Amino acid sequence: MAALFGTRVRKLRTAAGLTQAELGARVHVVGTRITQIERASGAKPTLELARALDAVLGADDLLVELWPYVYRETFPDWSRKFMAYSERAVSIRQYAAHVVPGLLQTEDYARAVLSLDALLDGEDQLEERVTARMARQTRLGSPGRPELCVILDESVLKRPIGGRVVMRAQLDRLVEAAAERHITVQVLPFDQGGHEAMGGSLTVLTLPDGSETAYTEGSDYGQLIEEPTNVARYKVIYDRLRAVALPPLMSLDMIRSAMEGNYRGAKVPTRSERRRLAQEQLQQSGGGRLRGSGGRTPRRRPRP
Repeated sequence: MAALFGTRVRKLRTAAGLTQAELGARVHVVGTRITQIERASGAKPTLELARALDAVLGADDLLVELWPYVYRETFPDWSRKFMAYSERAVSIRQYAAHVVPGLLQTEDYARAVLSLDALLDGEDQLEERVTARMARQTRLGSPGRPELCVILDESVLKRPIGGRVVMRAQLDRLVEAAAERHITVQVLPFDQGGHEAMGGSLTVLTLPDGSETAYTEGSDYGQLIEEPTNVARYKVIYDRLRAVALPPLMSLDMIRSAMEGNYRGAKVPTRSERRRLAQEQLQQSGGGRLRGSGGRTPRRRPRP
């Protein structure tokens, strides 16, 4: 894909009658950078450079549309198809077992997480992955943005990835994100004990045609699940996690406590307290009464 991108740049540049040095001057990079892009050598182009090339060469967004596929090659094979589905999804439901999901990561936190990959091939590849991850977040602010529901294991809040300063900024980002109407953030506390998704993270995607797919991921593996029966099983697992996670308001309180550095002394609400608050939120939204199993008891309809 990097070679295809470079070929398109070369053809457009030639058609425009520009040398590599002239094109570089117009997009504010040295001419050798254009040479690297056209030959698919060196660091890959940034999104800003792709946009600049598109504008100068009159490519009608062709280069911008190709850009994500260039960067997708920097990720392991197992994640590329999942990333393609994610770019189209209208609903994204995630359980994060160890780190904040990529769509809500700050740049410094993302760099700290991605640098932990034992198979990482140097600083250039690290920066490529960080750039690609940040670019995917732009979809959350686009007109066709998906509904995003995230469940964070309590360990995500306690593990200071990147150090205290980086972690505080990341928690602040979570609080800001939770204020968005299309984003829901919940925390699954330790006192809920074991559950079916402890082995890694889980994502359930809903696509524009209504079809669904699931994705499970560990530190060095990923699995895309597309068979409807298996996807349904993972949806049940996700729904169970969401049922026992803290309600959004309590989750925000826990995130703020962690951000303020008082997490160890914070009072984790009991199950009965969480159940009471969840019942109040259901009543405010017009929902039914909670059963002991975590489901809803439908209200009786008046007799005619």
